[in-house]
Amino acid sequence: MSDIRKIIIDGKEIEAEGAMTLIQACEQAGVEIPRFCYHERLSIAGNCRMCLVEVVGGPPKPAASCAMQVRDLRPGPEGQPPVVKTNSPMVKKAREGVMEFLLINHPLDCPICDQGGECDLQDQAMAYGVDFSRYREPKRASVDLDLGPLVETHMTRCISCTRCVRFTTEVAGQHVMGQTGRGEDAEITTYLGSLIDSNLSGNIIDLCPVGALVSKPYAFTARPWELSKTESIDVMDAMGANIRVDTKGREVMRILPRNHDGVNEEWISDKSRFVWDGLRRQRLDTPYIRENGKLRKAEWPEALAAAAAAMKGKKLAGIVGDLAPVEAIFALKQLIEGQGGVVECRTDGAKLPAGNRSGYVGTARIEDLDNAIMIQLIGTNPAIEAPVLNARIRKAWTKGADIGLIGQRADLTYDHHYLGDDRAALDRLLSKDFSEVLDAPSVVIVGQGALREADGAAVLAAAMELADKTKSKLMILHTAASRVGAMDIGAVAENGMDDVSAAEVIYNLGADEVDIAGGPFVIYQGSHGDRGAHRADIILPGAAYTEEGGLFVNTEGRPQLAQRAGFAPGQAKENWAILRALSAELGATLPFDSIAALRRALVAEVPHLGKIDQVAENEWQALEKGALGQASFAASITDFYLSNPIARASALMAELSAGVAVRAGGALAAE
Repeated sequence: MSDIRKIIIDGKEIEAEGAMTLIQACEQAGVEIPRFCYHERLSIAGNCRMCLVEVVGGPPKPAASCAMQVRDLRPGPEGQPPVVKTNSPMVKKAREGVMEFLLINHPLDCPICDQGGECDLQDQAMAYGVDFSRYREPKRASVDLDLGPLVETHMTRCISCTRCVRFTTEVAGQHVMGQTGRGEDAEITTYLGSLIDSNLSGNIIDLCPVGALVSKPYAFTARPWELSKTESIDVMDAMGANIRVDTKGREVMRILPRNHDGVNEEWISDKSRFVWDGLRRQRLDTPYIRENGKLRKAEWPEALAAAAAAMKGKKLAGIVGDLAPVEAIFALKQLIEGQGGVVECRTDGAKLPAGNRSGYVGTARIEDLDNAIMIQLIGTNPAIEAPVLNARIRKAWTKGADIGLIGQRADLTYDHHYLGDDRAALDRLLSKDFSEVLDAPSVVIVGQGALREADGAAVLAAAMELADKTKSKLMILHTAASRVGAMDIGAVAENGMDDVSAAEVIYNLGADEVDIAGGPFVIYQGSHGDRGAHRADIILPGAAYTEEGGLFVNTEGRPQLAQRAGFAPGQAKENWAILRALSAELGATLPFDSIAALRRALVAEVPHLGKIDQVAENEWQALEKGALGQASFAASITDFYLSNPIARASALMAELSAGVAVRAGGALAAE
């Protein structure tokens, strides 16, 4: 039963839930309350005192609006709604006092601070502070922390809001940060000088309201007002986190998260945030043709003519990489199938059922995890495959959810019941009685590691049977950003990669995670000089995900639109445009000459792809049960930081990967 209360804020009467804090009620009324420590996704600390308001009829002092609930307010003497003032003389004086105390020891180094221009303290000092200081004594200083290659620290600027402590503890699940000392000796530090061993550590940069925690790779490279800001979609995993790409000229300078409650809330993984240096290195910027075993540079007309000549009259196959937008995959499918060939997107051998969306997407939304009472993981390690999704599972665990794991042992940042690592464990689970938990909202999550062996289809059928028995929702956790969109448009061959192996010419659209045996002629279209380019006979340079607009369908089946933030280097072109030009060279011109026309054709064939940011309901189609094998569940990703060609081109990702290897190699000296 809802507890609705009437409350008057600055003369405006509103209705608010009794459980809401005053700061939330004020936001609902359209009143801005300054804050440093309060954050709606973290627990309440109530220690910065910047959000003070006056409660009329309450104690004769201002109250912290983040720590007082609406239900704590007393009505007037004749039952009138409680009155809250946010701009009275008492509140104004209190805020000026709080700001004066905050600035006592703060180094006023704004001209050289990397947070300048987007600093909460700077903005609120201008809005709510005073224009003079009474402080004449020496300021204290703090020793900077070493948090590794991602986060640069200037702890003298720290105002002890504890947002970083609460994030690492509550969201990332790493209990390594805290506050020591009292009074002016109080400081935020890590225990025994340890690093934050989390794939989400970069989020504390966004959370820090001052310049105490800033991005080390981005530091002193640009100011926020110099950057062009473009809303886009992350492709480092299949979750489809909403991001903002900031560019200066042609260069991507940084990547930041955007808020989307249904997908990533406001967090992104460290790989998504810091992979941008990989967009500058190892780039393919001109076509190449292999002659006498060596690649030589070529012009576009020559390269397209050579590719068309190689394809004519041959048995063709196309393979789809992990980072390709749906438009490029659709153009490839039209081109290759128009020449009598086949196209395959399941390059890792995953036994995903073509045409059965409940089998390759499932029925669960990402936000269903928040309220789940039971979550069963099968053949997946979400801490590596989708770190932000893993944080949502942890959030469910903090609310009391039970989590089971069948697969390789892993540190998931939350307690879970480990049920085994082989098919027998799945069989044992299926034989249990679930009558007591049928009413509990639950989710079964199946990873790609469970579907890659020969019995992958049987494993998927068993997982669907488990979801049926427990009345759970099913989620297929993908690792490739392009996979669901490619399955949606039917980029699948009847016999999978076996059909590709039988081809004479393979058109490789950015697939760098697959080894192509000697024999077939290979045309590679992609953005980086990775494994696919090394095997290629012809290289056609394409755009990376920040350099062309494109649709990506995430692991829950939500189509999202990535916008172009910059232009591809050199002679590299947008992926769909290369395929359109090649079709003309082949004499089988594709029926579109703009991205808009291509999207119209795409949506006409697959209507739900036109419903941007909507998750379609998938009709449940259970698979026939097959015989489970004897194998153990293998990991689908072995190195989080080096899982795609952009990440492998990044010097920073290589450094982070080496750091993980060192930490995994044995006990450190201090231990």
